Amino acid sequence: MAKKKSNLSYIGISLVVLLFGIWAVPKIVDNLKSHEKDMATIGPVPNFSLTNHHGENISQEDLLGKVYVVEFFFTTCPSICPIMHKSMVKIQDKYFGNPNVAFVSVTINPEYDTPEILNAYAKENNVTNNNWQFLTGDIQDIYALANQGFNLYVAEAPEVEGGFEHSGFFALVDKKGNIRSRIVEQGNPKIYYNGLEDSDVRMLIEDIKNLL
Repeated sequence: MAKKKSNLSYIGISLVVLLFGIWAVPKIVDNLKSHEKDMATIGPVPNFSLTNHHGENISQEDLLGKVYVVEFFFTTCPSICPIMHKSMVKIQDKYFGNPNVAFVSVTINPEYDTPEILNAYAKENNVTNNNWQFLTGDIQDIYALANQGFNLYVAEAPEVEGGFEHSGFFALVDKKGNIRSRIVEQGNPKIYYNGLEDSDVRMLIEDIKNLL
């Protein structure tokens, strides 16, 4: 009799688990879909082939399967780059140890920013994520990648301090290699995230989580 009651208890527990699954799984799926609906697809990451701070060739194909943040900067920047870098480090630290999160920092001054210079910069500036790529290469390729590929403004500007101009924006890329963005006011995509604003950095941290 006791064995029969035990069997009935197992059946009852199994039924409860099954019913919970029938109720909960669609809600979980709907929740994931709602996050996805809040993210716009801007377009695919343009093709590129550049050299990282370890002297290795890196292309967009090497980053597939990871959610990553892209910026354009230069190591001797006297103005906004240090602020952008602190924002990137904040994101890095938030996802410390997560192998599916990566960062891409492309120099706009490749003549000076050699792999050796970029490697020293990474070591001196709290870079701990092994998936953080500091990239250099042909200046024409880099400027085309920034201005036409990502639509993130960069330019040589001898008249300004540092000799270059660029935006402080970050681009967010999903695991499939698509540039993604949060949808904001009136259903429009934010497109890029301002690396100089704490509110945008918090937004970016949340949206990385959604894409993961």
